[in-house]
Amino acid sequence: MKFFAPDPPAMDDLGRRLAQSARRAGIIYLQGELGAGKTTLVRSLLRGFGYHGRVKSPTYTLLESYPLEGLNVYHLDLYRLVSPEELEWIGLRDLLAGNDLLLIEWPEQGRGMLPPADLVIAIEYKGRGRQLCVQALSDCGKKLAQSLADADGISNH
Repeated sequence: MKFFAPDPPAMDDLGRRLAQSARRAGIIYLQGELGAGKTTLVRSLLRGFGYHGRVKSPTYTLLESYPLEGLNVYHLDLYRLVSPEELEWIGLRDLLAGNDLLLIEWPEQGRGMLPPADLVIAIEYKGRGRQLCVQALSDCGKKLAQSLADADGISNH
């Protein structure tokens, strides 16, 4: 599936729509160039969950956690990961053992250590907007993708 978000409010809507279906454990890979909108999408998703605190990019910390009612959300940014084995010291196994939602930027940096994604969202620049290529890889991923397909303000291309 491909979607076009012409402006920041459309990206915000996309993240909030995703939150409506993402209220269960799962793994979402977020791909795209620097500045494409991966962290922006995560911020909007967390706002969709009702989180009102600061949402910062975990570029230097690798991991930010957001305990929400009934679900823990972990935002990983693997851009600065030197080796996939570093995921051991940040406690990846523990994250995978719980009822958690993992949002992983730069998943290719963790190749071989990360489990498969339920949903992959690749974000590309397209003029002033963003094109999002969404690929569902599990039943959970299909439900998440459907929530995006139902989004108002996001045009399907």
